[in-house]
Amino acid sequence: MDIPVTGFVFHSGDDDPHHSHKLYITSWDGRPVHVHPFEGITSFDVGHQHHYAGVTESAPSGVQHSHGYYAVTSFNDGHTHTISGRTGPVIPLPNGGHYHYFEGYTTVNGRIPHTHMYQGNTGDEE
Repeated sequence: MDIPVTGFVFHSGDDDPHHSHKLYITSWDGRPVHVHPFEGITSFDVGHQHHYAGVTESAPSGVQHSHGYYAVTSFNDGHTHTISGRTGPVIPLPNGGHYHYFEGYTTVNGRIPHTHMYQGNTGDEE
């Protein structure tokens, strides 16, 4: 089954020869796509916490969906962690738009190996 997709490729200007272009999808199966900002603070573990922020992966508008997300936390106590996963389904806003809930655990890192819990809601769709 073919699904029509539109978008464009943008040269990122990075020095990495394997990732010098980024693909931006603007529609999926005739529907515009959108992203959500997200940010938060991890749980306090092993004497510290981390901040994180990012933008979700694109998803089609007007249908039930979730978004992939990925971010690297702030550098605290000599290390960072990675967060990644999929948001929950659409949560409608009273005046239109929607957001998504997300939660999980960071990767293991630190002098004392540990993880942090995180959870939150994305911002409204962009």
